[in-house]
Amino acid sequence: MTPVVTPTAGGAIGRIRLHADSLSPSLRRVADHVVAHADTTVHQTITEVAASVGVSEATITRLCHKLNYAGFHAFKIALASDLGGRQPHPDAGDAPSQMQRLTQQAVRSLEGTARMLDPQVTEDVADRLARAPRVDLTGQGNSSLTAQFFAHRLLRIGVPAATYPDPHLAAVSISTLPRGSVVIGLSGTGSTLDTIGHLKLAQQCGLYTVAVTHRAASPITRHASAVLFTASQEDPLTDGVLDTLTSQLLLLEALYAALLARRPEADAMLRVTANSVGEKKV
Repeated sequence: MTPVVTPTAGGAIGRIRLHADSLSPSLRRVADHVVAHADTTVHQTITEVAASVGVSEATITRLCHKLNYAGFHAFKIALASDLGGRQPHPDAGDAPSQMQRLTQQAVRSLEGTARMLDPQVTEDVADRLARAPRVDLTGQGNSSLTAQFFAHRLLRIGVPAATYPDPHLAAVSISTLPRGSVVIGLSGTGSTLDTIGHLKLAQQCGLYTVAVTHRAASPITRHASAVLFTASQEDPLTDGVLDTLTSQLLLLEALYAALLARRPEADAMLRVTANSVGEKKV
């Protein structure tokens, strides 16, 4: 049985009930669905919610604006706040229990990602990377950290790779990539606007694009030549950073292993690049 959500004055559920009488039939359908399935909605993309209700994504956005939210993500943050009071929180002072919980959480993410790995798609992406004159990686927030990690891994084996914290610079770089280059976009939810925009731009430039996400029904997949899935459950309020990072890192390591088999010069390049920073260490 779904627990009852107690609305607050500024909460998402409270605003829905406040505006209920003024909503059009289509907006009311979305609102009723959110109230009845708040636990699920808070973890879904706008695409998934639209499919569940049987309306367009624009209808979801109109409801968010009607409730005075900037967009669906802002609405989900408010909804997560509504739900937050019902969720049990571990004792912050109990370090052993916290460590056990975090370890179990990481293991679940890793095992789930391993089960979702598509060997054929991984091999296809590795083939493209092995031949690419350049590789650009794009991601925001937590995913930007993983993008930096994989760009470094690629550089160490002689694959020209880069990632740019500034989304404008990223767009400029993508627009100048030579034919045959690869653009990898990382977004846990698959709904990050800058990352979606970068893959769309790359697609328009005729480049091979790869989306790394845990949402099959998300906007980023529309602009991807290939999609690699991770297993993580991000909460819009807490970001689910452990799930995101561990699952993305495992997936990228699997891709890296497949790439090594296609780069016979990789061992020599690893020695060269290791020597290049030798003087930086004691």
